Parts: sequence; structure tokens; C-alpha cells
Amino acid sequence: MVSGVNLSTRLLVNRLTNLLVNSLTCQLKNTTMANDSSINGSNGAYIPILQVGDVLISSDIITERFCCDLDACHGICCVEGDAGAPVTIDEISKIEDSLDTVWNDLSASAQAVIDKQGVAYADRDGDLVTSIVGGKDCVFTCYDNGCCLCALEKAWRGGRLKDFCKPISCALYPIREKTFDNGLVGLNYNRWEVCRDAVKKGREIDLPVYKFLRGPLVQRFGEEWYKELEEVAEAFCGKK
Repeated sequence: MVSGVNLSTRLLVNRLTNLLVNSLTCQLKNTTMANDSSINGSNGAYIPILQVGDVLISSDIITERFCCDLDACHGICCVEGDAGAPVTIDEISKIEDSLDTVWNDLSASAQAVIDKQGVAYADRDGDLVTSIVGGKDCVFTCYDNGCCLCALEKAWRGGRLKDFCKPISCALYPIREKTFDNGLVGLNYNRWEVCRDAVKKGREIDLPVYKFLRGPLVQRFGEEWYKELEEVAEAFCGKK
């Protein structure tokens, strides 16, 4: 719990900060989505790392603003990039169980890829990611009135899927997660040019990244952890 814990114990020294952020950023799954500004802030300054429970978080998750604007971006994040979304073995099983439900929503090209290699593959780092079409589109993309949507999420929102919406890595974006060898989990804010409309909207309504992603963060780490994150965020912003 946060009570009685001084914020300074959560702020790591500059050298350790740079090492952790570099380690986290360099191991992100999509090299197109990652760039140098993920390691440092837009002004080139280092980004302090905070600790919430067993999770290390890049402080720009607290200080940066973000809110998806589908009307402006048309779901480009599901199309751009050179690798699929990170998935777990459990998620692959749930996706496979959902295939019959969403099959007719997928393109013929996506169906062919799934028939050939399945719903996921090991990327160049050996990590499991969703299969892609033509080196970029996720196989689960579908289009509605010019917007690219996730077929899995569309089916879930429409009540056709009950137990699974989409991979947690998708729900958490623009936060990227990395598990370290010592068991600690790192969360990094991933800056990506195609999300400029989301950044603009987030700044207009003054919505921090961690508040925009409250639902997925609670889903991933639990309500108590998120409450602790809120306390850390309040203390961090008050100290700045």
C-alpha cells in the first residue's frame, strides 16, 4: 500500500532510470511503433520511473495526455506496424475458440493466413504475436464505414462473444508491458506518430494516459493496484 511510503522511495536514481527505460523500450514488440522518444521525453530529458507494487511505470503514463479519436484516425493502429499484437498462450486459446464467431468478419486474405499459420506466430524476438496480413494488418481487422475495427472486439460489443474481447496488449495501448527476469513488470508509454490525434484529443480534454486506460489497467492488475497508482500519481504530480 502507498500509505506511509515516501514518494522519494519510489523515484529511482537517474542512472537506474535510464537503464530501466532503455531495457523496457528496446524490447517492445513492434519496432515501427517504438522510437527514440519512448526512451526520453519529447524534449530529450530522461523520464523518471515509479514503482507501484511489483510494477515499474514510466512517469509519462501519468504526465502525458491521451484519448483515442476513432473518427480522426480511423483505427490506423490496427493496420500500421511490422508485427502483430503480443498475446499469451491463454489468449491464443480464447482467440481460437472465438474463430467461428468472427470468421465471416475477416477478409479472405486474413482467413488464408490463419488457415496457413494459425492465429499467432513467433516474431523475430521469439515472442508470440497475432498473425498479420501483408506484413502489417492484424488478421482480425475488419472495416465499417471506413474505420478499421477489431473483429473480436466488435463481436464482443455486439454480444456475440461473451468471455473474450481482445488481447490485453491491445486494450492497454499506448502502454506497452514488459516482464523482467526478476519478476518485475515494466509499463512504458509508447509514442507513435499515427496516434497524434489521440494525443491532441487527450490534451484538449486533459485526460492522462493512466486515466484513459483505467479499465484495462484494472483488468490487468486489479482495483487495489490501480488505487495505489492513483495515489502515486497524485503524489508525483504534487511534488513536481
